[in-house]
Amino acid sequence: MTNVTLFSQIMSKLNRAKFSKLVIEKQSYKRQKGLNSWSHLVSMLFCQFEKSQSVRDISN
Repeated sequence: MTNVTLFSQIMSKLNRAKFSKLVIEKQSYKRQKGLNSWSHLVSMLFCQFEKSQSVRDISN
């Protein structure tokens, strides 16, 4: 049996192509350093759902 988490279900509802289009439209990729916009979004959403106090919480 496959274990599908609530987080993965929520992420599957996001339209990655539309997100990429908005990133290009708003030119939010210009000052990226090492982390792309999609990874940043996923990280921030994970922090929010886990009620983390800082990004360091999820890096550990």
